[in-house]
Amino acid sequence: MTGIIFTIAQQKGGAGKTTVAAHLAVAWSRRGERSVAILDIDPQGSLGEWLEMRERRLGEDATGLTFRTASSWGARREAQRLARDHDVVLIDTPANAERDARPAMEVADLLIVPVQPTPLDLWATRPTLEMAARERLAALLVLNRVPARARLTESVLDAMRELNADIAEARLGNRVAFAESVGDGGTVFDKARHKAAAEEVRALAREIMDRAGAAARAETRVQKGISSSKSPPPPPPPPPGASAGAGAS
Repeated sequence: MTGIIFTIAQQKGGAGKTTVAAHLAVAWSRRGERSVAILDIDPQGSLGEWLEMRERRLGEDATGLTFRTASSWGARREAQRLARDHDVVLIDTPANAERDARPAMEVADLLIVPVQPTPLDLWATRPTLEMAARERLAALLVLNRVPARARLTESVLDAMRELNADIAEARLGNRVAFAESVGDGGTVFDKARHKAAAEEVRALAREIMDRAGAAARAETRVQKGISSSKSPPPPPPPPPGASAGAGAS
């Protein structure tokens, strides 16, 4: 087994990385559809605290998630180790620490970059996207905490398009349910009244998986192209009856 590695990266603090990570992990692991490991390399340890609360609520063996921590330099090795035994590895990275996040970004099959629909957040996202571009890493911008009346969101979307970055069609709304549920070790999947929020997460989880599959197929095509360019096919055999000395005077 070789699982897919997703890294959630955003240089700006307060973008909702941990909330997005927790909800995607649960969305992918629900009903045992996929084995999911979460790797927390953020020194704040917010994702680990969330999981500890979830274990107290559900039982240590009932979360359906594997949890590990690692230093920034150990993220690559730990993620690759987890990917051998899990369908999905989800890495939460620290904000304001490009150097610390780099190994986790480089090992990812797809970077997930949460961004709130404000000009300030968009400006702060540029370093992450620039690093992804330098390293030729696939990145997906995810609009988070989108207000219901999103006049500003549309102007930010126009600016986002100028960055030539992929933008997820699915968005997460500015819903109190997200923060409240994560605050006690839960997710919006835990309560029926959060149905709309849960559907937003499901849509985002599906889209990310679809994009990751498309990216993997594209990478395979690129690798095949490189291989064929390095090993050109042999020349065709001479036509029947031709001799090595044909045409010689």
